[in-house]
Amino acid sequence: MTDLMDGITLTPLKIIEIAKGNVMHALKSSDSSFSGFGESYFSTIECNQVKGWKKHTRMVSTLIVPVGEVRFVFYDDRENSQTKGEFFECYLSLKNYKRLTVQPGIWMAFQGIGKEINLVMNIASIEHDPTEGLVQDVSVSDIKFDFGA
Repeated sequence: MTDLMDGITLTPLKIIEIAKGNVMHALKSSDSSFSGFGESYFSTIECNQVKGWKKHTRMVSTLIVPVGEVRFVFYDDRENSQTKGEFFECYLSLKNYKRLTVQPGIWMAFQGIGKEINLVMNIASIEHDPTEGLVQDVSVSDIKFDFGA
């Protein structure tokens, strides 16, 4: 487990290779990054498309990419953070099969990289609440980041 930015942890995951199909670990309640369970959902993203920016105020997001490749970009604007004003990027895929755990208060966007299906699983600490997250459209965002899309 590696802390990459104040509030973001990257954890290597196991893929157990079996002749008839692999078993891919995601999250156990005994993992140190487990923050409770509210809901789990999948999100797809087309190649070169960007979803974001979004900042959760209460939700801890646990992100895994079992299919395709996704680029995650995070921006920290928290006043009392050691990493205030910094960006962090991470690419997840089967070749880089890891789990991202993102604490509340960090802006997040993600981009489809794979040419086929790109699938993100989010194991959220709370159920979806439309009043809980802050959203900015990338095209009008004050967050200056070039996705090159």
